[in-house]
Amino acid sequence: MGELENRPHDPSQMRISDADRQRVADVLRDAAGDGRLDLDELEERLELTWQAKTYGELVPITLDLQAPGPAPHAAASPVRRPDPGLPAVGHNSSVAIMSETARKGVWAVPEHHSAFALMGAVVIDLRQAQLSAHETLINASAIMGEVKVIVPADMHVVLDGTPIMGEFSQAKDKVPAELGPGSPIVRVRGMALMGSVTVQRQPAPGTPKKYLGTY
Repeated sequence: MGELENRPHDPSQMRISDADRQRVADVLRDAAGDGRLDLDELEERLELTWQAKTYGELVPITLDLQAPGPAPHAAASPVRRPDPGLPAVGHNSSVAIMSETARKGVWAVPEHHSAFALMGAVVIDLRQAQLSAHETLINASAIMGEVKVIVPADMHVVLDGTPIMGEFSQAKDKVPAELGPGSPIVRVRGMALMGSVTVQRQPAPGTPKKYLGTY
């Protein structure tokens, strides 16, 4: 017992349940349906999933499945571009491995963007971003890390993610939603394994607190 009591706490060594294995199996089947795994790879990884005993053993099974999924349908509504006169650098992906990555200010967002955090943190701020399509798909996955997506009041959010002993959710808004027929859409999909993927509406950068009300 003395050896167990002195062993440092490592969340990755915690035992998993059949429900955890089933959630990973669902992620693998979805990847196979998207064409990211062939049938042999699917069978091999499913076998490893059901043999896994700890969360740490699940990590390598899904680590490379971060590619964006099928393209969302682009609507005819105009794309929101805060200031087309400003130069904007585009980024197809944001990765943080035991580090931090932040996309803020004026930057060009492609129709698909991939965010991945492994024991690190990624911030995707879309409040001043230049969008290339009416619908933007962000494939966000966090493994013992955090991905936070910040959106403006007029952006519609659609979440479709899988939490595995983690969180995949929309946090409480810091500003009331102001949605209409032409509101841009951001779809966030992916997985949170012992980590978190959250989306939150926040006021425009630089907004004085006295104008934020009591929301």
